[in-house]
Amino acid sequence: MQQLLHAEEPTTVRHGRFRVAWRAAHEPVAGVSRRIRLVAYAVPLTVLPSSIWRLPAAFGDGRGLGERTYVVFLSVLSELFAFAAIGLIARWGEVFPRWIPFLRGRRVPRRAAALPATVGAVSLTLLFTLLFIASEVRGTTIRGGDLPADYPSQAGGWEAAWFFFCYAPLTLWGPLLGVLTVAYWKRRSAAERTPAAA
Repeated sequence: MQQLLHAEEPTTVRHGRFRVAWRAAHEPVAGVSRRIRLVAYAVPLTVLPSSIWRLPAAFGDGRGLGERTYVVFLSVLSELFAFAAIGLIARWGEVFPRWIPFLRGRRVPRRAAALPATVGAVSLTLLFTLLFIASEVRGTTIRGGDLPADYPSQAGGWEAAWFFFCYAPLTLWGPLLGVLTVAYWKRRSAAERTPAAA
């Protein structure tokens, strides 16, 4: 029994270290309100349903390896980009992590984080909020063409309901990222002004 307990300890310690490191890396910095923290945590969750919805399509009949790889890659990449929103509230959005050579420990320039976040928020709002909603209302593709007969929203019944259930949260990605970006800019601006005034 004693040997069994000793055999399990290293795994428990590794999980404990990972959990502590994860929390330390993603813990909100001082000055982040609870509301903004919830907005940041909501961003990856708005993208997750659409990413999950795409995966069964990747492994459907008639799909080649390239198309399957693309769909899986798109889902994973979407989640990674969405998860980057956490950087707007966490320490790694203000100070480069230790694992980045040459930059480790240096402050992240405010514009270096805010500019890509702004471009992302505007692009995502245009694409997934305005164009997606407008095209669904008009019954066309985003480019303005007629919807194909096998388009998920045209299927009707539970298939269309499942499609809208999974893609509706995606319309919030851009606006939520915009809110986070403004909050990040204001917080960093206030923090940079404070030492000069002191």
